[in-house]
Amino acid sequence: MNTSLSSRAAVGLFLIVVLAWGVNWSVTKQLVQFLPPLWASAIRSWIALAGLFVILGLSNNLVIPERRDIPVVLSVALLHMTIFSVLVAAGVRFLPASKAIVLGYTTPLWVAIAAPLLGKDKLTAPKLAGALLGLVGLAVILNPTSIDWTNTNALLGAGMVILAAISWAANIIYIRAHRWIASPLQLLIWQVLVATLILTASAAVTDGLPHAQWSWKLVLLFLYSGLIGTALAYWAMSMVNRSISALTTSLGTTGTPLVGIAAAAVLLGEPIDRSLVIAAALIVTGIGLATLGDRLLRRQATASG
Repeated sequence: MNTSLSSRAAVGLFLIVVLAWGVNWSVTKQLVQFLPPLWASAIRSWIALAGLFVILGLSNNLVIPERRDIPVVLSVALLHMTIFSVLVAAGVRFLPASKAIVLGYTTPLWVAIAAPLLGKDKLTAPKLAGALLGLVGLAVILNPTSIDWTNTNALLGAGMVILAAISWAANIIYIRAHRWIASPLQLLIWQVLVATLILTASAAVTDGLPHAQWSWKLVLLFLYSGLIGTALAYWAMSMVNRSISALTTSLGTTGTPLVGIAAAAVLLGEPIDRSLVIAAALIVTGIGLATLGDRLLRRQATASG
């Protein structure tokens, strides 16, 4: 079923995605206070898997992937849903959620830098300017007045979140080159299934059985993160991508770290300091420039045949 949404419905669904992802960083920050990052990610992934099974079953999007789609299933499952998720969950233990989300959403900047180096893209002036602005923003948020360089855990947390962003960037670069057989929506449940099995096995080997003081708060945090922050958001984003241009969605997702900063201030009481505001502005602007540069390049390629 490949039904496009009306413009109003697509925009509304897109706003839900941005809100869901932005708030999810504060939720993850709370989850890892109860459980190790691997188990927090694994349990959330099981909940998301159940939610997606229902959503995709009702929309007739449950299919068996063909062999040519297996590499992209493994790529998303490993690089994004496993490595990205675990590194973010581990890093956010030591960092404020507001700073972690700004570092985590540097992914488009790493794509803009790495793709030309790998011969997968051309480096245009807007993309170069965007990457440089983003790197300046990264330097601002990592400066010693923003993150205590004498705190080893804080530096480790920042490093893990940046590595997570780079892992997601590697996944994006691969996805762009993949020739899809089934749609991204139809392959979504298989990606989540593979990630869930890997996360669960890794958690069991590394941490043993999960031990937590279960409460209604913990249950609600997991339900939000698994059903809304993961299953609903992934499904909604797949639907939005069918109805809104890639440029609009790419630029629109720059609002996610801004929502994340606001959510962390409201839900966790995290301060919004000057370095965070300046860094977020630079990185979001940089992503916007890089995205526009990428769009310009694709238009030129289309025009030249």
